Formats: sequence, structure tokens, C-alpha cells
Amino acid sequence: MSDEEHHFESKADAGASKTYPQQAGTIRKNGYIVIKGRPCKVVEVSTSKTGKHGHAKCHFVGIDIFTGKKLEDILPSSHNCDVPHVNRTDYQLIDISEDGFVSLLTENGNTKDDLRLPTDDNLLTQIKDGFAEGKDLVVSVMSAMGEEQICGLKDIGP
Repeated sequence: MSDEEHHFESKADAGASKTYPQQAGTIRKNGYIVIKGRPCKVVEVSTSKTGKHGHAKCHFVGIDIFTGKKLEDILPSSHNCDVPHVNRTDYQLIDISEDGFVSLLTENGNTKDDLRLPTDDNLLTQIKDGFAEGKDLVVSVMSAMGEEQICGLKDIGP
């Protein structure tokens, strides 16, 4: 045996996949689906009858969970499609920086400083106004496919 040590550098993550396969015919309204590489919440599903070549088709209309854009896709109901792993986590808001980033308190007491303020004007003003008034705010952060964004706000008192 040799005395040399081998170091392997890998660009892969820990193997936690960003999506999982699910049969198109089993995806329902208010579920999630990947359309054109974007994680979407399904707002409409319609299934056509089996055609001459044997596949019923599912027509999906989804809203991108980060940008709010409407996307559509048509897939055979028997085929698999990607479904994103979507997580919601609540963090307490500590600070808002000048450049639009927020500082959040995690459950284990660390801070998370890599999130921007949301682009939704209504939510943005609620967060800024509540923070300016000195309220204790908890923000809901939605994460899917390596992206994260603030999607909700709770006021837990002064």
C-alpha cells in the first residue's frame, strides 16, 4: 500500500435532490410542479381524454412561487414530471440593511444574512413599516430548488 493521501474535490452537493419524480396524473391543484425549470404552485389542472395514440394528457397552469409568473405545460398523464421539495421556515427579523438584505435569527441562535427583502410591494411595506415601529416580526421564508425568498409575515407583538 502507498503512504500517499488522496484528496478528491467534488462539486456535487450532499445528494439531497432539489426535485422528486411524480406521475403527472396524480398532481392536483394547490400542489407543486416544475414547469420550464421553475418551481410552481399548480392553480389549474385539466385532463384530456385518451387520444388515438393512447395517452391522456394533463394541462397544468402554475404560478412561479418566486416570481409570480404564470407558466403552462402539457404532459402525458402516465409520464413522470419533477416536483420540487418546497420548505417553509419561520425566522425572527433582526435587522434590515441599507442595501436591501435582511438579518434573520435562526432556531439555533445563529444569524442568516443572505436573503433580500421581498419584491412584492405590499409585503415589502408591511415589513419596513413594522420594523420601523419596533415590532417583533417573524418572516416566513419559502425555499425550493436552491432559491429562497420571504413570502409571509407575522407580527408577534411589540
